[in-house]
Amino acid sequence: MPKNILGRARSRALTKQHGIVLSGVAALGTAALAFSAVPSSAGTVTTGAPATTAQVAAGISLKNVKGTVTDQLAGTNVKLDAYAAQKKAVDAAAAKKAADAAAQKKAAEAAAQKTAAQAAAVRQAVQEHAARQAADRSAQRPQMQPVAAKTYADNLDGWIRQALDIMKAKGIPGSYNGLHRNILRESSGNPNAINNWDVNAVNGIPSKGLLQVIPPTFTAYHVSGTSWNIYDPVANITAAANYAADKYGSIDNVNSAY
Repeated sequence: MPKNILGRARSRALTKQHGIVLSGVAALGTAALAFSAVPSSAGTVTTGAPATTAQVAAGISLKNVKGTVTDQLAGTNVKLDAYAAQKKAVDAAAAKKAADAAAQKKAAEAAAQKTAAQAAAVRQAVQEHAARQAADRSAQRPQMQPVAAKTYADNLDGWIRQALDIMKAKGIPGSYNGLHRNILRESSGNPNAINNWDVNAVNGIPSKGLLQVIPPTFTAYHVSGTSWNIYDPVANITAAANYAADKYGSIDNVNSAY
């Protein structure tokens, strides 16, 4: 029995103490709620008056809030400063890139101008060199007098002289006297003479021209560069002289019908 009495008394004492503690906690909670409902101006503590637990807690909360805001502002300023520095670096890099590009463009333009100037100098030097060479050749080369084309008289003398020049170029022997003598005997100098009575005429191939050449002989001994007309004086003379050179060694060796 005595143990039970002591146990109950101790239980009552503990219960009472617990109640006091719980009452104090409730009071603190009520004070905190009341402080939070009072305007900020009401949070000021009268000088000389002891601060309540709620006022102390509110001051601590305000300090924490102020510190948090200050920290946030400080962090924001740091971020802004970092962004500004980064933007400044990007702008500087872009400006440097633009300056480098401008310098490269200017250098390329200068190089192009230099190349063009060098090319122009080379062209001018070549032209001047060519002009000097032309002047030197002109000074060294003797002045050539234009040679007029040789002309021949349209008569027996002119025909014989022109035929002799062609014969000389072709290597056909003969002299002026040999040609002239045989022409006078055969046709009397008539380029259109034709023999219609001898054996050749009977055979249908009469002798024609200054040196009385039959058509087959004229064709066979025709000299290139002359006319194919058997009555042409120069063509007739050169063909007859060519034939006489083949048969007799030269027209100079012919003294009768051949």
